[in-house]
Amino acid sequence: MASDSAQNARLASVVGAYDVRGVVGEGLTEEIVEALAAAFVDEVDGAGSSVVVGHDMRDSSPGFAEAFSRGATARGADVISIGLCSTDESYFASGSLGAPAAMFTASHNPARYNGIKFSRAGAEAMSKATGLAAIRDRAAEYLASGIPTASATGSVETRDVLADYATYLRTLVPLDAIRPLTIVVDAGNGMGGLTVPAVLETAAGLPSLPLTIIPLYFELDGTFPNHEANPLEPKNLVDLQKAVVEHGADLGLAFDGDADRCFVVDERGEAVTPSAIAAIVAVREIARARRDDPQADITVLHNLITSRIVQETIEAAGATAVRTKVGHSLIKDEMRRTGAVFGGEHSAHYYFRDFWSADNGMLAAMHVLAEFGAQGAPLSEFASAYSPYFASGEINSTVEDVPAAFARIVEAFAGRAEFDELDGLTVTGHAGLDDDFWWFSVRPSNTEPLLRLNAEASSRAQMEAIRDEVLSLIRA
Repeated sequence: MASDSAQNARLASVVGAYDVRGVVGEGLTEEIVEALAAAFVDEVDGAGSSVVVGHDMRDSSPGFAEAFSRGATARGADVISIGLCSTDESYFASGSLGAPAAMFTASHNPARYNGIKFSRAGAEAMSKATGLAAIRDRAAEYLASGIPTASATGSVETRDVLADYATYLRTLVPLDAIRPLTIVVDAGNGMGGLTVPAVLETAAGLPSLPLTIIPLYFELDGTFPNHEANPLEPKNLVDLQKAVVEHGADLGLAFDGDADRCFVVDERGEAVTPSAIAAIVAVREIARARRDDPQADITVLHNLITSRIVQETIEAAGATAVRTKVGHSLIKDEMRRTGAVFGGEHSAHYYFRDFWSADNGMLAAMHVLAEFGAQGAPLSEFASAYSPYFASGEINSTVEDVPAAFARIVEAFAGRAEFDELDGLTVTGHAGLDDDFWWFSVRPSNTEPLLRLNAEASSRAQMEAIRDEVLSLIRA
């Protein structure tokens, strides 16, 4: 057994701002997981109640899930083990069962990593500020002195919720009446290989849809033998893009490792930006809320580095656009606080009020299929209305002195821009230049000495000029 100080150092290294994540056997061990489980049950007052535990396809995940069950039952919780699942499927279980949940996944990270995403009952997010720090501290005590056994230890029940999950998503977004579509889906050997056949095909016993699915890498394999399950990296979309063109498909979908994010490519193999997807889904969710209550005040969230088109689309549809910081736990909290019907991020996280304000990549994909499949144009043409501007993408720079870099930027742009500090520094060209607008955001990383730049403008030349000027200031 490692010393108390070594265990505490490991524990501190794996508990992040929004979840637990670390290298298996180094930062994250079964002993640490067991202590975290016991502390989680204490934090959510789970003794005598149910706690959901699910896991992805990584080699270490089943063992970690069993260790979690040991720690949770020792503190009196009854574990509902849902086994292999996507992260949004675990949110479904937490929401539909009204139980706290722990999902074992490291999302898009390489095979040597694993982690835990915690939820309170009803899929409510948990961050350091809302319980994760307390869990860490209590787990440290349990690692030092042992986990005390509750007067009544809990039980473990196995339950399959995949069919219920698939049925619920189909009630939210019916697809039976759209035109026939051929779709290439790259699951990246992640959990999309389980959920796509259940939701979009007939593996869960549901009726067939007018969809022909061409599968890529549906075999569940936590070693990721084909490519990393991180569609945010362009290199991991290459196989999908090639297959869409070769098969003459209408579009392609790519899921990350735990299948809570979905990326879209058009019939030419060109990526459709997550901002465009957010705008498309926002229109649909606003329209649905308006049908339910024509007089309702409707709110939609977007983080501060989504394209300007997202805010414009939300407002044109008659809803209030609320700009947020970046970060899934923050946005989930803001979804609940504002009662927003939908929220979209640049990273392809999409949040739905009707899904307990949690994120769900499959649900976003279904909205795109429904809207696209209700008309006849190719996706490249259909999506072009939602991508009128030019973006730099996220560019990272190593910066040791962030305040000095910010000071250089403020000095350089003083008098020709407006500044705000909602999340890092956002700089917007003075109002009234709508025919040639620009803005950029510079945010420090939470975990590395990096500054992240995102820039957008109404012309490519303007975007490139702003991008290059800001990079020269950051890297001076």
